[in-house]
Amino acid sequence: MSNATHKQPAALAALLAAGLALGQAQRTTIEVDVFDAGKVKAIPVTLEGFSGETLALLKFDLFVQGFEFVDKAKAQFTIKGSNDGSSVSGAVYDHVKRAFILNKRYRGGGMRLLAHTFANNVVEAITGSPGIGLTRIAYRQFHGRNTEIHIADFDGHNAIRLTRDNSIAAGPEWTPNGKSLYYYSYRRHNPDIYSHNLQTGVRQIVARYSGSNISPAVSPDGRRVTMVLSKAGSPDIWVGNANGTGLRRLTTTKEAESSPCWSPDGRWICFASRASGSTRLYKIPANGGAMSRIRTIGVVNATEPDWSPDGRAIVFTTQRGGGVFEICIVPPGGGNIEVLATGEDPTWAPNSRTLMFTSRSRGKRVLSILDVPTKRVKTLPRSFSGNCSQAAWTK
Repeated sequence: MSNATHKQPAALAALLAAGLALGQAQRTTIEVDVFDAGKVKAIPVTLEGFSGETLALLKFDLFVQGFEFVDKAKAQFTIKGSNDGSSVSGAVYDHVKRAFILNKRYRGGGMRLLAHTFANNVVEAITGSPGIGLTRIAYRQFHGRNTEIHIADFDGHNAIRLTRDNSIAAGPEWTPNGKSLYYYSYRRHNPDIYSHNLQTGVRQIVARYSGSNISPAVSPDGRRVTMVLSKAGSPDIWVGNANGTGLRRLTTTKEAESSPCWSPDGRWICFASRASGSTRLYKIPANGGAMSRIRTIGVVNATEPDWSPDGRAIVFTTQRGGGVFEICIVPPGGGNIEVLATGEDPTWAPNSRTLMFTSRSRGKRVLSILDVPTKRVKTLPRSFSGNCSQAAWTK
């Protein structure tokens, strides 16, 4: 695979180096409590002067990060500017402070790159948190009976097919530096785990033992990988070096463990297990020790956990009656759950505010984005050629 799948254009580096300082005015920091989901109001803004794809991109980026578009008389911030095909100019006026908190011009790259960069700066100028406009996703896409791994910008644009195994490839997970993906594939008629360098196209076998080798997840420092292996009989949680060596078995329940993920400090691994009958969430020290249950008060089935990058929440999937799947969050120490949306396969964005998950639309699996505090959902506008699921956001 060529470097085109991951390169950051030199223009972007120059743009960033030129200074993305967001003005001298003191920034407004908006505190977000993810356990007060749906009770936080979106930030009212108005957009002026933008047109075409730039306007559509800004609306998408800002909507999924907690902004709503209102008449100027009701706006807390006015976001104004222009785009002419080779540059984007933009400013943010704070009606409370009666001052501009951002005023920049962006040149030297594609229009989508410039618009995403401006959107990021708007988010940071207003909320104090970095935007997600330049992040990417990996996901599983169906091709008839087969599934392959694809990569795209977080909004679904610039999609690239990574694997051509003509079998089942699934479970993509990024390395922290964004240069490689881990996934498992049946290309040799058995579920084996691979690491795939996106710059060189080289992929290497991480785990190929008798039985299942699935669900890889890379540690926050990139040095270790946890996965589900059945080499000892039952599907258990194992951890090893990033290349698959130095394996250590963490669970020995003789029950089906699944979907391991790391705590952001690298000390814990959260996973789903049927150790107590129904499928529930557990955590275990990454260096070995006793597993402990994470209480999810309000649901008895909990699968597919993902720990937020800021460490404050674990998102997971639960199945209700009638085969309905729901996205929920719970504190890492356990407690009351909060239902966020109907869907499955949740993954956190780097901002610990935004989620992507799989939903159903007219019998088709589609990828949707959820702003957790406001509970507002957007389905990716890109028209994919097949069903998509199992999204994984860059770290």
